[in-house]
Amino acid sequence: MTTLLKSNGFPSFRSAMDDFFNTDFFNRPYVASEFLPAVNIRDEENSYELELSAPGFKKEDFKITSEDGLLNISAETSTEHKEEKKNYTRKEFSSSSLSRSFSLPDNIIEDNVKAHYKDGILRLSLKKKLKTLPNRKEISIE
Repeated sequence: MTTLLKSNGFPSFRSAMDDFFNTDFFNRPYVASEFLPAVNIRDEENSYELELSAPGFKKEDFKITSEDGLLNISAETSTEHKEEKKNYTRKEFSSSSLSRSFSLPDNIIEDNVKAHYKDGILRLSLKKKLKTLPNRKEISIE
């Protein structure tokens, strides 16, 4: 899981290092069809913009959910090709999946996440809550 820092929205370096060094590679089953896609995160003035590299998928393959401050992005696809000739039968199939999760900062409007998929790039826009100025009132002395 990638954690967004509450202050600026970029993945935590500590979290990335912990994920790398604390993973037990030798006891984890190898799954060739599952991968962790690369993600760019930009902290804009009014939103966070995520770009996730996911070639080979269609927009219908994606499932994106946001619940209790956690953004989950997953996708699954599979293909099958069968060719039958007089002397042989060839059957090929493949499947692949991806999954990424992000802890969202408190200043995100979870109901207003927009997603767009084109040319192998999934783009998400997470709108920030408007900053409200504190109510300031001058009090007169009587």
